[in-house]
Amino acid sequence: MISVGLLTSSVPRIVVDEAVGVFGRGAKRRGGGLPPHVMVYFAMAMALFADDDYEGVFEHLAGPLVTWGGWEDQWETPTSGGIAKARARLGFEPVKEVFEQVAQPVAEPETRGAWLRERRLVSIDGMVFDLPDTPENAACFGSSGGGVFPQARVVTLVESGSHCSLGAVIGPVAGKGAGERTAASELIGLLDEEMLFTADRGFYSFALWSAAADTGAGLLWRVGDSLDLPLVGDLSDGSYLSMVFAPRTPAGRRQALLAAAAAGEDLEEHDAVCRLVRVVEYYIDDRGPTSRVDKELICLITNLTGVDEAMPGELAHAYHGRWEHEGANDEVKTELRGPGRILRSKTPDMVRQEIYGYLLAHYAIAALICRAAIETDTDPDRIKFAATVRHIRHYIADPGAFSP
Repeated sequence: MISVGLLTSSVPRIVVDEAVGVFGRGAKRRGGGLPPHVMVYFAMAMALFADDDYEGVFEHLAGPLVTWGGWEDQWETPTSGGIAKARARLGFEPVKEVFEQVAQPVAEPETRGAWLRERRLVSIDGMVFDLPDTPENAACFGSSGGGVFPQARVVTLVESGSHCSLGAVIGPVAGKGAGERTAASELIGLLDEEMLFTADRGFYSFALWSAAADTGAGLLWRVGDSLDLPLVGDLSDGSYLSMVFAPRTPAGRRQALLAAAAAGEDLEEHDAVCRLVRVVEYYIDDRGPTSRVDKELICLITNLTGVDEAMPGELAHAYHGRWEHEGANDEVKTELRGPGRILRSKTPDMVRQEIYGYLLAHYAIAALICRAAIETDTDPDRIKFAATVRHIRHYIADPGAFSP
């Protein structure tokens, strides 16, 4: 196997072999072609060495194999064409399966910035990758805003404290069902009652809120000015109780449900049309020279309706931790891929394989950073991702730096 410590520490060979086997992509014969488990690690290596061509990427992996006797005599040194064919034989499904198996939370109770009391902070957000301008990519993914290149939208669920992705949906940027909310609905099933799930205002809909609440997770979402939040009752800490309703709920029924909530009645049987929420509002001063207002109102809603579950200041602090997700996106798109670069892959299946390779490589690095932070009692944010990537690239390029 490719015994590169970074890759195998978070993506063990047994998981790779199982994923390859699930989709019937195991090696059919010895010798000749590149074995599929090597190509799974190659997908990760493409992210680590985005500046290199196929043969250059493979040299970083083949070096340790030769040094440690892990390269079988029957295998041929591949050309770029051979690597491209091996990628196509593998497809994207085994790499996706590997990601879904290994993408688990890594923050420990002592990890700084990873928790609100007993709840693990997680967030959702999207990013867009520019793709090679081929007819296949254009037809599958489309483009947004009159862009030159086709684009793939990637929506991820991320553990805020570690930046590790816990799930991902890859899809088009244009056409019906291409929005972030649609992708988010596929990630809701990853939530559990030990999490506090934060989201920006673009993700709110009554249906998505209800589905997320039904998982038992705590929710903390920013909402926009267009959402009506009628007063149900004031709370002692300055927040207040309100209700959100399903679209097209008649005004008369809304008023009846609001009155019932104000009277303290249990409205669980009406979950299909309304949900009780707690509202936390506050202002942020000095939004910078590009802001059109001196103060910006932030309005958060949460299903943690009891004042003993979290104070407004704790909730505000936890929500602003959601911006760590933007940092995680930047690590993938800028620190690994490089600013302004397009992906390599010219067909939709290879685009998906390449993106899952990026997500796996990022997960491995973020998990390494989080483990180091735990051992040194440091906030993971204080360990620079870009510097970590430089060290990793150096050590992978130097086979002598790893023990077989």
